[in-house]
Amino acid sequence: MPLLRKTLAWLMVASFAGSLLLATGCTRHPNEEQIKKMEETRAAALSAEQKVESTRQERQRLEGQLSAKKAELEKVKKQKAEVEKRVQNWQGN
Repeated sequence: MPLLRKTLAWLMVASFAGSLLLATGCTRHPNEEQIKKMEETRAAALSAEQKVESTRQERQRLEGQLSAKKAELEKVKKQKAEVEKRVQNWQGN
């Protein structure tokens, strides 16, 4: 008799849990508002990814310009040092 009660209790718990799963299951389809919201979110994410890529490319371009300007600055500094050296040698003569 106690075994029958335990089995019956477990069976009732299992059927209750199963009914909860069926009542809130995954078969619910999204409505139009949810689909629209999802598409808006997807479009916003895509736009953000494109902006990130555009910004990354712009940064790489600017870093390239910066390194070119630094190289040009070093070249000009060397030329200035040479000119100053020649001026000192010329004035010394």
